Amino acid sequence: MRSGTRAAAGGFAAAVLLVLSGCAGTATPPDTTSRDIQRTLDARAAAVLGRDADAYVAALDGGLRAAGRAEFASLADVPLSSWEYRLSGVRRSGDRATADAELRYRIEGYDSAPVTSARVLELAERDGRWYVTADRAGRGGAEQLWQQGDVEAVRGSRSLVLGVGQDRELLRRIAADADRAVPAVSAAWPGRWAARVVVLVPGTLDAMGRLLGAPAAGYRGIAAVTTGEAGASGAVPADRVIVNPEAYAELGEFGRRIVLTHETTHVATRAATSEATPLWLSEGFADWAAYRGTGRTAAQAAPELARAVRAGSAPSRLPADEDFRFGTDGEALGRAYEGGWLACLLIAERWGTQALTDFYRAAGEYGPAKALHDVLGATPDAFTAAWSAFVRARLG
Repeated sequence: MRSGTRAAAGGFAAAVLLVLSGCAGTATPPDTTSRDIQRTLDARAAAVLGRDADAYVAALDGGLRAAGRAEFASLADVPLSSWEYRLSGVRRSGDRATADAELRYRIEGYDSAPVTSARVLELAERDGRWYVTADRAGRGGAEQLWQQGDVEAVRGSRSLVLGVGQDRELLRRIAADADRAVPAVSAAWPGRWAARVVVLVPGTLDAMGRLLGAPAAGYRGIAAVTTGEAGASGAVPADRVIVNPEAYAELGEFGRRIVLTHETTHVATRAATSEATPLWLSEGFADWAAYRGTGRTAAQAAPELARAVRAGSAPSRLPADEDFRFGTDGEALGRAYEGGWLACLLIAERWGTQALTDFYRAAGEYGPAKALHDVLGATPDAFTAAWSAFVRARLG
């Protein structure tokens, strides 16, 4: 009986060994595609920071290397402190793969948080290594300035201007305008901010649209815009002021001053701006900071709204967010901006400049209605009525 048990046990053990042996022989090796692609992208990032053109193009498929070398050369004047790719998804089919990634980079001395750009990369595998065959903007991403040509950098005392296809004298003038804007913004916004600004100057209006990932026609006549997602919590994304070279060239010295101060204000207030902040407040505050101390009368600063008031069409409601859409009726857009400016001017004059900045922060934190109550002691209806009367008094 005991020997029979041994025999059975021995047979069972042999069977187990046979099964395990069979499993070992058919085990699927782990998929290292994501890891291997990340290694390629890490090498590409290291090449950018190391200013190593050969290493940069080594990560590219042969057909892309000439264009890649030109793109790398376009980056030469951009002072980068970081550059990395973060994979979010990989889809493989044989020796081909498509990777979704986020490019994150910082400009040295200017960015406290990285600029982020969604990218879609096509790759091919050869001899166990992945090579990039295409690199394009992903969902919500946009073209980068160095993809439009050789970037030229001009440093101001408080600004960095990066341009493509532009006269260097224009870039110097924009740097001087930005340098004057920064202290004006700091005086209007006493909160903590970098007190430096990066300005991008593409070659054309169409190129501006590609930097913004939006149709260029919507920005015709707009001298500059500011990028960066609003958010009052977490790291504040780096902002860029993007100049429309066609519209900016039409401005005189005063107009350039207003535009650059307005856009720089958006950079300064980004940390306190959220989805709860109404556009009449964010745009109105930027105009208030820009016109502050210029000596311009309300009628001079708000010509479209002044015409409406004189025609008997004084506004009865604060501008809604949809009133600020680019590409719509230019006069209506002007009235929206001017209405927001007058609302901020009302707060500054009646409650004080400290109350205006406190209200801005509170509105970004928990919305304008509660901010009106907590900071100004007013209801939305009461404030709207006071604003409407203020507009008529100043522009009538």
